[in-house]
Amino acid sequence: MPHDLDDLGPGLLAFLTERHLATLTTLRRDGTPHVVPVGVTYDAATRTARVITSGDSAKARHVRDGQGRVAVCQVDGRRWVTLEGTAVVREDAASVADAVARYAARYRQPRENPARVVLAITVDRILGNA
Repeated sequence: MPHDLDDLGPGLLAFLTERHLATLTTLRRDGTPHVVPVGVTYDAATRTARVITSGDSAKARHVRDGQGRVAVCQVDGRRWVTLEGTAVVREDAASVADAVARYAARYRQPRENPARVVLAITVDRILGNA
């Protein structure tokens, strides 16, 4: 069921802070889906989801290639949420440090990766049941 982006409700917001992995779907140049497990963070105030990854990963490459429409889906039993939006690759140190800090708060401190970038997703649709 679609949700108002400004009023997700406490259950859905709490679900987005619990320690769950999600799947990220990006699109290859030929339009076929590429689905991989990821850690994701969501900032409701800015409607931004963030995924950290290596700059040479397929997901970063797909976004750089102009396939910016993405979806992140998190499932736990009957609870689920999908965040849909447009992603950009951010490589600047401040964006990467911010995303790493958010990831560490939700999951754990990630291993060092000098090639790390952030997929910053401007969320324009949220579906879910939590």
